[in-house]
Amino acid sequence: MNALFRGKAWSFGFRSTIMLYFVCLIVLPICGIYVQSLSEGWSAFWESIAEPLAWKAVMLTIKLAVIATLINMALGTMIGWVLIRYRFPGRTILNSLVDLPFALPTAVGGLLILLLLGPGSLVGGLAQAIGIQIVFHEPAIVVAMVFVTFPFVIRAIQPLLEELDKSEEEAAYTLGASKAKTFFQVILPTMAPGIASGAMLAFSRGLAEFGAVVLVAGNIPGKTLVASVFIFGEIESNNPQGAAAVSVLLLTLSFLILWIVSMIQSRRSGQ
Repeated sequence: MNALFRGKAWSFGFRSTIMLYFVCLIVLPICGIYVQSLSEGWSAFWESIAEPLAWKAVMLTIKLAVIATLINMALGTMIGWVLIRYRFPGRTILNSLVDLPFALPTAVGGLLILLLLGPGSLVGGLAQAIGIQIVFHEPAIVVAMVFVTFPFVIRAIQPLLEELDKSEEEAAYTLGASKAKTFFQVILPTMAPGIASGAMLAFSRGLAEFGAVVLVAGNIPGKTLVASVFIFGEIESNNPQGAAAVSVLLLTLSFLILWIVSMIQSRRSGQ
């Protein structure tokens, strides 16, 4: 049996099957989007991108995804630190709940946000009483993006903290460094690649979010209409070329982000 699995024919067939699966599942759909976006020529492509509503939707998505990413960088770093460095009742459950946004349908996440922060809720009612609008405004979109991208930074820095040699911290303390100085000069540089890669993955995921956002954004053109909902609207309006043009923008940006993440990880593994 081992000889069979090591055989050249089996190895070639296995690799061919994997490559065929990869091409059919990823490469062909991506190529199809680029082809569709240029199906009516470059002029139509640029007109679709330059359309005011499309441009505002893309810029709004990028702005809110950046805000959500910054929030996740801060919260994710603190939560990852607490989960690795401290032992307390319920730690295992909390660590498991970190992955909940991956398992939960995003539409359910949007409904949870709507029920928690809507005008009829306690939090939403208090916010409305002091003049803060959450649901159907930009803050709700940021909350939805934070929710769906919550695990990325945490899961990226946890292995780095687990691998960190505590003797380096002890040496810094021995030399008279304070806890704050030790954190910023010894611990944070070790965590930085994980924070950066996790943040970029969170940003890329936030750009593409649809299920949670569509329920809480209000989808007002030029104000709360994000790119993913705009693409859906173009498909509903029988304009696949316009939808594909905006999709190409997001897809290209995601490719760039993934390339940067790959570079960071390769440099980290080469150290």
